[in-house]
Amino acid sequence: MNGQTTWRAMKIWGAMLGALALGFVAAMPAARAGSGDRLAFLNEQGATTSPIGWRQFCRDFPAECRDRPRGIDLVRADRHTWATLIRINAHVNTAIEPVTDIDQYGTEERWTYPTSGRGDCEDYVLLKKKLLIEAGFPASALLITVVRDRQGDGHAILTVRTDRGDYVLDNETNDIRLWNQTGYRFIKRQASHDPNHWVTVGPGRAPAAVATR
Repeated sequence: MNGQTTWRAMKIWGAMLGALALGFVAAMPAARAGSGDRLAFLNEQGATTSPIGWRQFCRDFPAECRDRPRGIDLVRADRHTWATLIRINAHVNTAIEPVTDIDQYGTEERWTYPTSGRGDCEDYVLLKKKLLIEAGFPASALLITVVRDRQGDGHAILTVRTDRGDYVLDNETNDIRLWNQTGYRFIKRQASHDPNHWVTVGPGRAPAAVATR
């Protein structure tokens, strides 16, 4: 199956999952997080280096890295938003076959869109972020994040900043969980104000600004 055929098949499967997602909306968070729920949010603590793979991705897709968010927004986690997150997360997790960069490209690290229908964790993240932006989510609320998983291995996930906390979209599971429910050790992520700046992260306080999306 070539890249174009795979991409069309992914879009068809995504439409099918759109209907299924409505059945999962009951799993959405129950209330907006407040100052007492500060541990639901990650705090940007200081500048750090961007991953080599991100710099390579920006060389390959410069237009994807030029845009800067117009503001720093949170996503309002209403029923429609939650259904969209579930749909896109499950769609990408199902449509993409996991494969290492070594097996697919013969190199240790390559970040790219999985147009072949195969990819590793970074490729899942890149596609989820792209589809969510196309669905109307603010880019400043969709942050590529590097963690250590339960085995201590490096892993990439997508953090979605909502008014109910920072939630994780992960190719390892279709469940969407708060960052502090993943069992991961969070290392760094894109800065909210600029995707080309990366910051270390840790527990923080609830931000104020909420997007209408």
